Amino acid sequence: MAKQIILVFLGGGLGSALRFLITKYLNKAHFSIPYGTLSVNILGSLLLGIILGWAIKNNALNSNFNLALAIGFCGGFTTFSSFAFENQSLLKSGDYLHFIIYTLGSIILGILAIGLGLLFSKSI
Repeated sequence: MAKQIILVFLGGGLGSALRFLITKYLNKAHFSIPYGTLSVNILGSLLLGIILGWAIKNNALNSNFNLALAIGFCGGFTTFSSFAFENQSLLKSGDYLHFIIYTLGSIILGILAIGLGLLFSKSI
């Protein structure tokens, strides 16, 4: 159990650090939409689809690889709490158009990215 916790911890730390760098670079005040958070959530969904698709295909859902990457890295990399806070900020500022674009874009693109990742994993 300790090994599994360490794998999730290490993967989560790497994912969180990468998310920090990407959002620091892409979430700029002059953009109406927080592109950094949108990007990490879509990329994380794609990566999770690839990882889980591969794990299902290879009967490796309980593997250390899955723990470190799917649960740890993708869990640390993607962020629902930031997404929710940024949407709250858009609503509070009265920017309803960007709220709708960001919310629907995140949900629709996230679901499509998972599907694309699952499809891609069939070929690897």
